[in-house]
Amino acid sequence: MHVQSEEIIIQGSPGSPGISFGPVHVMARGFSAPDVYEINEDQIAREQNRFEQALEITKGQLDQLRTHIENLSGEEEGKIFDAHLMVLEDKTLLRRVSNAISERRQNAEYAFYAVMQTFLEAMRRVNDSYLRERAADIDDVCQRVLRNFQLDTDAPAADRPDHQHILVAYDLSPSDTASIDRNHVLGFATEQGSVNSHTAILARSLGIPAIVGLEGAVIDIKTLSDGILDGYNGTLILNPTAETVKTYQEKLNRKKLALKELDILREEETTTSDGHRITLSANIEFTNELPMVKQSGAEGVGLFRTEFYLLDGGEMPDEFQQEKVYSEVAKAVAPHLSIIRTLDAGGDKIPAEPLSHPEPNPFLGWRGIRVSLTRKALFKEQLRAVLRASTSGKLGVMFPMISGISEVLAAKELLKESMDELDKAGVPFDPNIEVGVMIEIPSAAMMANEIAKEVDFLSIGTNDLIQYTVAVDRVNHYVSHLYKPTHPAVFRLMDITVRAAKDNGIWTGVCGEMAGQLAITPLLVGLGIDELSVGAHMVPSIKKAVRSLSQSECSEMMKEVLKARTSPEIAALSENMARRYYPELIE
Repeated sequence: MHVQSEEIIIQGSPGSPGISFGPVHVMARGFSAPDVYEINEDQIAREQNRFEQALEITKGQLDQLRTHIENLSGEEEGKIFDAHLMVLEDKTLLRRVSNAISERRQNAEYAFYAVMQTFLEAMRRVNDSYLRERAADIDDVCQRVLRNFQLDTDAPAADRPDHQHILVAYDLSPSDTASIDRNHVLGFATEQGSVNSHTAILARSLGIPAIVGLEGAVIDIKTLSDGILDGYNGTLILNPTAETVKTYQEKLNRKKLALKELDILREEETTTSDGHRITLSANIEFTNELPMVKQSGAEGVGLFRTEFYLLDGGEMPDEFQQEKVYSEVAKAVAPHLSIIRTLDAGGDKIPAEPLSHPEPNPFLGWRGIRVSLTRKALFKEQLRAVLRASTSGKLGVMFPMISGISEVLAAKELLKESMDELDKAGVPFDPNIEVGVMIEIPSAAMMANEIAKEVDFLSIGTNDLIQYTVAVDRVNHYVSHLYKPTHPAVFRLMDITVRAAKDNGIWTGVCGEMAGQLAITPLLVGLGIDELSVGAHMVPSIKKAVRSLSQSECSEMMKEVLKARTSPEIAALSENMARRYYPELIE
């Protein structure tokens, strides 16, 4: 790795474990970063000239637009472009770009982009609504200038850097994260977000090293700086010394060696030391993750999140397109079970459709099963697709965001209607398809005994169950420290759920983040959970943890847990047992 200037260490919060080495690429809000490449000293003048040409082209376009608007609507309306032109004539900004070209030794369009993104970020953060609104005008001018660099026929065919990089951004949406190209993005760091945000959760599910809460990153970090991203500790190191690189390479090699040792357990059953059997399956978003599921030794798919497939491409796939995808999942993991979660939109996930007015509190709003029950045609289309695919392998269907028995009955009624429609059309399907619900709202946990009588399984979605139990928005950095997975109330609700399932002869799974947290595994084993569904990359570690534990000992510990008054008490009980039985897995 090429070491340049002084080593810089920036501390954020761990988002997703892992270590990445590579050049850093910074992505601003509002407009896409152009290609970036290094230039020699004798190329500086050429790049300065390219910048001036792009400015002149842009000024000409804006003059034409102003004239056109004035002819249509009058001189006053044409003045809207004066502000745009002023940006292109601001001597301070122009000097900064010129200096950036010569000092950064990077191509003109990227030097312009870097200066403007810093300027825009500063404007967005000031406590002045007028200035924040003007940021949109400057954003528009920036995009126009960057497009006009592409009209430069004299642009050099310079060598581009290696496409692999560490991405630094102000924020990434869940759909941004889900669509990350793992061939290019080695890891990412964001200014916004918390360890409990859906973006961080997805990163962990996909096995992408990530850091969140890295303040000032977009403004302060220079693209193409050498970097090391440590997702275990939430540290981003720029311009690392040779000694730092060696230290992290050794740490990465130890991790790889530990994973190799875990690989020998791939074909082994997930059974505690005293014979308690647990099904260990994987959470996925896309079918391209299926090979990872197979390689990990997972026993099926415990959660296929369909919102990314259904909503991230613009137009929702029809019944037959959906059937093809669900069939692919079923075939890939046969003879094991694959559970298709019906559309779970809203909250901090992808919205189901554009709303005329923003929801004041999306987490308590139109999301999950509430969307499906008010968009019955789309819901039944998805249900029919799942049923059609049920002949390709063992499939289950699961309803999210259930708050009580009435929603379960309504969803089951629509499932029955879907079955009747397929039956009438002579389309084969599995009439005994497993039907389950997610327990992620306290009211559902309290009603678990009644709900269990209507379904084949209960799956505890711990991310939302924690959030709704302790009334903490998990993506709000002001209160995210109060989001406690080991809160006593959470485990009491989980205990109620597991007991209700057992009393009614059905199984209980956990598909939330808690299922993949090694320090909490003893608690889940102690509760008597039947199935754990985690990101595929976590399957070997969780399998090792479960095989190291005694179910009877964990059950004894749960007696203390259910009497505990504070989160730290519960965390300490579980962590102590984890460190006793699998210390090599706990960082």
